[in-house]
Parts: sequence; C-alpha cells; structure tokens
Amino acid sequence: MNTLPLVRSLPTGSFAYSYGLESSLTFGLLRTETEFRSYLYSFLQQAASSELPFSTSATLLPCNELAIILAEYDAQLLAPALHRASLTQSKSWLKLLDSFYPVAGLADLGAELTRQQLPAHFAPLFGLTLGRVGFKPAAIQATYLHLALRNRLSAAIRLGFTGPMAEHRLQHNFYGVFENLLSAADIRPHTEAARCTVLLDVAQLLHEAIYSWLVQC
Repeated sequence: MNTLPLVRSLPTGSFAYSYGLESSLTFGLLRTETEFRSYLYSFLQQAASSELPFSTSATLLPCNELAIILAEYDAQLLAPALHRASLTQSKSWLKLLDSFYPVAGLADLGAELTRQQLPAHFAPLFGLTLGRVGFKPAAIQATYLHLALRNRLSAAIRLGFTGPMAEHRLQHNFYGVFENLLSAADIRPHTEAARCTVLLDVAQLLHEAIYSWLVQC
C-alpha cells in the first residue's frame, strides 16, 4: 500500500507546530535559506534516530508492550511544548484514521489508552495505527519523514520565512535525502533511540521565551 497520497492530503494540524523553527528565526539561529536547509536536514536526522525507532517498535512489538514504549517516549520529551504537541496531534490522528478505517477499532484503542491513563504520543501511535490497517514498516517510516518535512515547510510559510514556490522546490530536493536517511539508517529498537541534535532541542525549549508566537512550539 502506498502511503504518500495519504500524506499529501492528511489534515493533521501539525503545521501549527514548528518544532523550534519559530524560536530559531526569532533569536537569529536561522537567517538564510542555506541555514534553513541545514535545519531541515538536522530535523530529519533527529526524526530518523529518535522518532522512527519508537514508531517502528510500536508497529512490530506485541500490543502488551505498548505501555512501555509510550512511557519511555514520554520520558524523553523534555520540552513541555513538544510534549503537549505530541499528545494533541495523536488525538487528531486517531480520530482522522478511524474515519478512514472504522473496522480497525482505532476508536476503541483511543478509549483504552485513556482508561489506562497512558501518554498517547504521536510517533508511537503513528506506527502502531498504520501497521494495524495494513501498511508495512518501510512505508510507515518513509511516510513519517514525508509528513515531518511537509509540516516544517508549512510552518515556514506560515511564519513568512519562505513562499509556496520555494517550499515545493525544497520538498522536491529533499526526496533524495529521505532515501539516503532510510537506506543508511539502521532503524534501531526504541531502547536505542537517540536525540542527536542538541541545538535543535535548545531551540525548542526557547519557544516559550518568545513574547508572542504564531505557532505552538
């Protein structure tokens, strides 16, 4: 099953979360398109090393280990804004995918997570739910990176840093980057996930220091 048409049409609402882009622009960490490209590459590298292991583990591991995966993912989200964003996007994602695949029982999954008071974070549930409706791990990994890039570019347009034409050009140029990241990456289990870009984490933590903002983190 090809997930890319799904990515281009999904109204996940995550364009409202810049993941450190707005604070990087506000405090002068990003000024040029070259620096923006470096930011995007670093963001995708971190997604491959820290997000995809949790997403892939949730796809492949037995359901009785889901609570452990969610708790460990929750523990490594140190920025409060990112923590809130992940939980909010997950709720929207479950509702959206349940409307596409009602027989998969995703509404029941959401209710069970609420009953157990588990932190229903976006990255693990992204892999779990797409795996449940029949997508293969490799397709889920590629889809996650495409969705992450699309949302960062949408946030950049919203912040006035780039325009639609430049956004399409960057998205096209980064398609090759996806292939390199996924082919070179050894997608480890979630127990070996690592956040590899310290400055990006610092920028995300700085978001709440902005006097007024356009996006949520």
